[in-house]
Amino acid sequence: MEETYIDSLDPEKLLQCPYDKNHQIRACRFPYHLIKCRKNHPDVANKLATCPFNARHQVPRAEISHHISSCDDKSCIEQDVVNQTRNLGQETLAESTWQCPPCDEDWDKDLWEQTSTPFVWGTANYCGNNSSASNVVMEHKSNLASGMRVPKSLPYVLPWKNNGNAQ
Repeated sequence: MEETYIDSLDPEKLLQCPYDKNHQIRACRFPYHLIKCRKNHPDVANKLATCPFNARHQVPRAEISHHISSCDDKSCIEQDVVNQTRNLGQETLAESTWQCPPCDEDWDKDLWEQTSTPFVWGTANYCGNNSSASNVVMEHKSNLASGMRVPKSLPYVLPWKNNGNAQ
């Protein structure tokens, strides 16, 4: 049994394609081959059914019920289901002790306390406080050296803009 189990896990083991008996496929490529070959042989594909426990098992439709009752992969799935149901009964969800922190913000109050004019992009704006330290004009700062300006156009013509020039 142990040797058979190890042999079935060998990725280099050759498996016979259920759609074309002349195809010998490595086990690691077998799922991909099944998809490709199923599309190439729709007449054979209609006569085969896929095992619900292992999609690599393609069985004639007349034999699927027998295969399902005797499939080796069935025991693995059943064992997983049994383990999950056992663990589900043992798990108890701990109630959360997390509490929302107190909120000191009041956006409505902040809105009424604003005395400055609404923000307009590109204009000078004074800070809202009336203290002498805060009467500083907030202006846009340029990272360009003095005497330099931003170019008004791109240095090249974009391919989708012909500017009326026929090529």
